[in-house]
Amino acid sequence: MSTTTLWQVDDYDSRESGLEEAAALLRTGGTVAFPTETVYGLGADARSTAAVERIFAAKGRPADNPLIVHIAELSQLDELVPPPGPLAKRLMERFWPGPLTLVLPVIPGAVSPRVTAGLATVAVRMPAHPVALALIAAAGCPVAAPSANRSGRPSPTLASHVLADLGGRIDGIVDGGAAGVGLESTVVEIDGDTVRILRPGGVTAEALREIGAHVAYDAAAAPGSRGGAAPLAPSAAAALPQPAGSGRPPGTIEPAGGGEAHAATAAAPRSPGMKYAHYAPQGLMQLVKGEASAVAAYIQAAVRTAQSQGERTGVLAFAEHAAAYDADHVLVVGSLAQLETAAHGLYAALRAFDERGVQRIWAEACPEEGIGHALMNRLVKAAGHQIVSI
Repeated sequence: MSTTTLWQVDDYDSRESGLEEAAALLRTGGTVAFPTETVYGLGADARSTAAVERIFAAKGRPADNPLIVHIAELSQLDELVPPPGPLAKRLMERFWPGPLTLVLPVIPGAVSPRVTAGLATVAVRMPAHPVALALIAAAGCPVAAPSANRSGRPSPTLASHVLADLGGRIDGIVDGGAAGVGLESTVVEIDGDTVRILRPGGVTAEALREIGAHVAYDAAAAPGSRGGAAPLAPSAAAALPQPAGSGRPPGTIEPAGGGEAHAATAAAPRSPGMKYAHYAPQGLMQLVKGEASAVAAYIQAAVRTAQSQGERTGVLAFAEHAAAYDADHVLVVGSLAQLETAAHGLYAALRAFDERGVQRIWAEACPEEGIGHALMNRLVKAAGHQIVSI
């Protein structure tokens, strides 16, 4: 275990001592976590295989999961990809800096093959956070940066989350306060005049259509997608005894599908967030869909059963329904009337359940409109595809 330096950054001048020290680490092959407008990222020089391998080692990330490359100015793009087409340029003009990642053809040798996972494309974005932009500019290199958490865990939205997961495993953390959007960037690829969403995120399909693009979805990213797993009927949703040596809390069940073991046999993903299980709390979580009163009745009955078995329970509820629940811990993730608040608070809430030792978690579903599409995508994955339809 090494020492992880923490820099508190109070201004965004690249000459600020903390940022300059962090940038120097990136230039010399180190790993540095930093805030973006989505979540905290774990950065390394995208051109250096040795540096990028330190990201994979720190996170425990599967080797075939590509990384997003972050840039601070458009001139850096010229070193990474051939001249982009007109639709790509319109997307950059409208959404950069911002939470949109473009998957583009890569110039051979421009980045480490570990960044692209052997693909002929590279995922690139320009973050809309002054600390991130100042750090990348000061480092003078394209920065590969997945979320700064142990692989599979909820993404970090605070520097303290990064320290909890990666302290002693990385060189430094730039603490620039809370992340903004709270969910990762939208990842898209371009096919003619079509923008295909590979991972929903901070830029919605509605916003993409506003620039006149036709929007399509990868099958795993479409609204209502279960990642190949079917929802559970209420009668089948009761937890089964855990397999010996599973490492999961008592009374849990394994994911119905779409998890890492199943996905390991599938094709290499074209972007981050398409293949492996993500965002999971330590306790077993179920996502419950249906009419509000029926959802509340089902969850409260399940909570009582779990409590009678001595399990610590938690409910992830929207503000409009939280009073209906009497679990050990009821956390309000945000408002159905303003799903942006729920997106912002999701990962912190999942981590709060872990901090409180919650073994069983039930989460309310939300409409898959606007940012709700990305929110449901993360909830499905956090629940290990365990979805109960009432």
